[in-house]
Amino acid sequence: MKPINKGELLAKLGHVVVLKGGTSVEREVSLASGSAVFDGLKRLGVRASVIDVGQDVVAQIENSEPDLVFIALHGQGGEDGAIQGLLESMNLPYTGSKVLASALGMNKVKSKQVWEQMKLKTAKYELLSSQTDYGELIERLNKIVIKPVNGGSSLGISIVNNEKDLVKEYKKALAFDSEIMAEQFIEGVEFSTGVIGDEILPTIQLETSRQFFDYEAKYNDKDTKIICPVNLTSSEFNDLENLVLNAYSGLGCKGLARVDVIRDKNGEFYLLELNTIPGMTEHSFIPMALKSTGVSFDELLLRVLEREFEYTNNET
Repeated sequence: MKPINKGELLAKLGHVVVLKGGTSVEREVSLASGSAVFDGLKRLGVRASVIDVGQDVVAQIENSEPDLVFIALHGQGGEDGAIQGLLESMNLPYTGSKVLASALGMNKVKSKQVWEQMKLKTAKYELLSSQTDYGELIERLNKIVIKPVNGGSSLGISIVNNEKDLVKEYKKALAFDSEIMAEQFIEGVEFSTGVIGDEILPTIQLETSRQFFDYEAKYNDKDTKIICPVNLTSSEFNDLENLVLNAYSGLGCKGLARVDVIRDKNGEFYLLELNTIPGMTEHSFIPMALKSTGVSFDELLLRVLEREFEYTNNET
């Protein structure tokens, strides 16, 4: 990461308000992310406060009088463009992607459709409904990952290989979102890469004893392995980074985001999803990747804030 003039940046910041919590199913992770961000800002000497977002969010924000809003909300209402649109209407600058990119990144089907138009590789998929021919779908895709279309933190995700389990897990996933997709399971190695603007962050390789990176593997398991630097040749690494940057720019993202990719047994990379507000807990992938390369959590926060100022200044 490039060096930052900390003193100059802090002099520009003013009052930074962190939004955390919210009402989505990812509330607990968001509370942890927001608290970590707030604590980091205080360590840096930033004048900061924090809001646990509720139904009276407009009044909460107005009363806090922010110069910049740091969004640490996860899930619906937080990273789907809703809060971004509200802040736009209040003429308040905020961290992360704008309304359209946030909405596209949150919706796994829409993001895949954009990537397919760009000829970027992503796993085959289909939206599920009561009209779905479940038997035909299993026959065609064989092994399936069931995912809420608008969700994160691996909540509501399961893997099935028969019609009975497909129907059962689909119904269970509806507790997390009204739209559920079936994605072809790709056996391979999963990678996660952070991006800030045109700057790509260290990639991590993920290993778990579980069937996939579910909620427990991400946030609670002690044996989850984070490998950095990754076990790729320079050519393979270049292919991965190009895919990540194209996925990020294709959705029109800005600020910090994370792209998850899987590499199959033939060495081909496939896009899984893009997260426009990645987790900022001690178990989150981007902070762990940077820590392994000697970059602290507070330095990451400085980079996020600096990029927001660069973007805002270029707009005006």
